[in-house]
Amino acid sequence: MKISTKGRYALRMLIDLAEHQNTGFVPLKDIAERQNISKKYLEQIIPLFNRSDMLLTNRGAQGGYMLARQPAQYTVGEILRLTEGTLVPVACAQSPAQCDRSADCATLPVWQGLSRVINQYLDGITLQDILDQHRARAIDDYVI
Repeated sequence: MKISTKGRYALRMLIDLAEHQNTGFVPLKDIAERQNISKKYLEQIIPLFNRSDMLLTNRGAQGGYMLARQPAQYTVGEILRLTEGTLVPVACAQSPAQCDRSADCATLPVWQGLSRVINQYLDGITLQDILDQHRARAIDDYVI
């Protein structure tokens, strides 16, 4: 399984919004500058989140985006499933009935188990967890 650029950038964008949630609506150009991501690329990602009601949008001079929920209520799994479609390592782990060999496949339980572990792991990490870890690393990283 490989996470696409869209998934990685979407996660960075939402972390940025979580980090700046107390400043109100955040313009996309500010996120693009801070994250060193093309604004045009972010404009392609935003509709996925607008349709899912994960973001609030404000148009106009004070326009921008903000999280619709608290950062602790967004999981990495939820975000990546929205951008990637699925997190299964092989197609048959998601739909074994569509595979001619599923009834006799010795490896199917391996792929289903791996899929379960991936989803449990990613669903166990929230945006707040990522922010907390990042802040803890920044505190521990000092120079004398």
